[in-house]
Amino acid sequence: MKKIYLLVLLLASIGAVKAQNTSNDGTIVFPKVDTSPLDVIYYPLNTSKAKEAIAPVIRVLYSRPQKKGREIFGVLEQFDKVWRLGANENTEIEFYKTVSVDGKKVKAGRYSMFAIPNKDKWTIIINKQTDKWGAFTYDEKKDVLRVDIPVGKPEKTVDAFSMTFVETAEGANLVMAWDNTQTILPIQFKK
Repeated sequence: MKKIYLLVLLLASIGAVKAQNTSNDGTIVFPKVDTSPLDVIYYPLNTSKAKEAIAPVIRVLYSRPQKKGREIFGVLEQFDKVWRLGANENTEIEFYKTVSVDGKKVKAGRYSMFAIPNKDKWTIIINKQTDKWGAFTYDEKKDVLRVDIPVGKPEKTVDAFSMTFVETAEGANLVMAWDNTQTILPIQFKK
């Protein structure tokens, strides 16, 4: 009797899993386009599009929430609270070689990034925990480093949370902007 019960349970489970991505007629149902699409940036910026091979130094994967008329910092993203630095899964940064951030060495590897926004500064967090949704399971014990960076204003309002790299003599600045807020995280890797 136990074997029959387990077999029925197993078959019901398989049916439930199959039903999650198929319609009644058996066709595959694809998810809708996310309202906060995933994006990727590299340093150097043309790494993935170059016809010749360029070795990347840094890669950032992040989702891009939209302003949609909302007040962002201090309301949607509350001050003094850990933020996933985007939407959906936490933002991930990968260093392909050892870098320095605020004079602290960070070994080559893949990390998560979080921020604690405030009016005058953001605390940027690089953390060992990856592949998590949001900041709900953020674990401070897995922080690699924390650095405070000043808040500025972009030249114009930025509707979708955006990141880019700007080359510097020592490496590159990771520029992050959304709404009327912009921050710059200096990363050094050139000697």
